[in-house]
Amino acid sequence: MKVTIVGLGLIGGSIAIDLRATGFATEIIGVDNNPEHVMQTNSRGLCDEILPLKKAIQNTDIVILAIPVDAVLKVLPQVLDGISARTTVTDMGSTKAVILAKVARHPKRKQYVATHPMAGTEFSGPLAAVRGLFQNRTTVICDAEKSSARDLRRIDALYDALGMRKVYMSSTEHDMHAAFVSHLSHISSFALANTVLDKERDVGTIFNLAGGGFESTVRLAKSSPEMWNPIFSQNREHILNALDLYLEHLQVFRETLQKHKPERVIKLMRKANSIKRVLQSLNEKLSDKPRGAK
Repeated sequence: MKVTIVGLGLIGGSIAIDLRATGFATEIIGVDNNPEHVMQTNSRGLCDEILPLKKAIQNTDIVILAIPVDAVLKVLPQVLDGISARTTVTDMGSTKAVILAKVARHPKRKQYVATHPMAGTEFSGPLAAVRGLFQNRTTVICDAEKSSARDLRRIDALYDALGMRKVYMSSTEHDMHAAFVSHLSHISSFALANTVLDKERDVGTIFNLAGGGFESTVRLAKSSPEMWNPIFSQNREHILNALDLYLEHLQVFRETLQKHKPERVIKLMRKANSIKRVLQSLNEKLSDKPRGAK
């Protein structure tokens, strides 16, 4: 299987490592416009060759777009224009509805499978790529009925090679759920970091007092603004709904503390504790959900 990866950062680089390690890919072609990324990719041997986009997508079996979602809007139509009937295209973007609408009427739409692997770290670039990043994590495959059976099988096999569980849903469902379980988490982390930075001007004090709880909560604030800004923009309607509900819950906590009702605070926290049971139950069901694809 010849695989072309467009975007050689954390996600693209980690995919290259795993696809080579599992033997899924016999040849890996890389595409990246960042000279530093190209140098780092070559130093790590992540790809067999780095080529310009137009040449890289010729005579390849799978094209993987591991680039920011605003770039996907520009590059995906170009890739579909340039591929032959032999090629399957997929993307790793954290938003789906806007991207799918962009190519809804493209004559090669069925060769495209829209996906979102729910995996990553706060780091970026080829040096951040690691083996096993996707193992036992979940990937979402969106609007599967609009992709051909052959191309779905290929992407199914790709995610099997990465060791991921697969969930199938519409692009609208995906964007709504992603707003709550992924995008809101990042906004909360960015906001917490800014709150503490505004209050604690003495950086030394922050580091002296910061414990594991603070570090884990603010970890996502180290994520790339260039990657997350277009995600927030493309999915802003769902994110605004998530933020409104989140602010309501914050206000309940604030009012309960203001009125000094410790028993009510305990109830709020115990309710939140049930997230452990919910997540465990969800994880048990994920692998069994039917895809509903043609």
